[in-house]
Amino acid sequence: MTQAMILCAGFGTRLNELTQNTPKAMLKIGDKPILEHTIIHLRKSGIKRIVINLHYLAEQITSYFEDGKRWDVEIIYSYEDAPLGTAGAVKNVQDILSESENFLVLYGDVVANQDYSEFINFHKSKQDAISSIILHERLKSNSIVEINDNNRIVKFIERPSETETRNKKQNWVNSSLYCFNREVLDIIPEGKCDFPKDIFPKLIEMGVLYGFPLTGYRCAVDSPERYFMVRLDYDKGIVFDTSIQSEK
Repeated sequence: MTQAMILCAGFGTRLNELTQNTPKAMLKIGDKPILEHTIIHLRKSGIKRIVINLHYLAEQITSYFEDGKRWDVEIIYSYEDAPLGTAGAVKNVQDILSESENFLVLYGDVVANQDYSEFINFHKSKQDAISSIILHERLKSNSIVEINDNNRIVKFIERPSETETRNKKQNWVNSSLYCFNREVLDIIPEGKCDFPKDIFPKLIEMGVLYGFPLTGYRCAVDSPERYFMVRLDYDKGIVFDTSIQSEK
């Protein structure tokens, strides 16, 4: 059984007044919070056990989703006295996540229509992989990902020059959607730490980090402008893919 963890402990400070009284994962797209869309999409991809870490305005999330039965999933909450970072949050619930051979980690402010079963199958096909990252293309970014012909990630290029960007066939960027083997739990240290800064460089050095090209819509709701853009895209009907069939 593959599980998923959704990271929802952040304050959402870059969203300004939008998150003064609302966790960013509870901002609405259409008639549902971002987090509800994510849970529904995970369920359609066959994921039925979901861990959510909480800190800022946690009670709004727990009172809305409760135990998850309304969505035919089991939700387990992890409360953090202070945010532990993306990797630290995962380490904090290692006893739960280690029950699965593989697990997903998603950011609570990322809206995506990726078929996660397809992503998990890709990860499993790479026999030496400890982690896989969904990648999307972007013309300009402060950090781009270089992959080889086998989709192994060989480096992150921080603040790439115009020449480095121009010389790439495709400018791949980290989508903040991850799949891990439980072995990664032994690599993550205790305390506050993050995947991009603290863990992925180690996995690249080990040669066990892979990139999977995005096949659907994706946008991080990390600014008011992006939030309103996603809402417009939703109204146009281009955000969520309804072709993924629920796993019985």
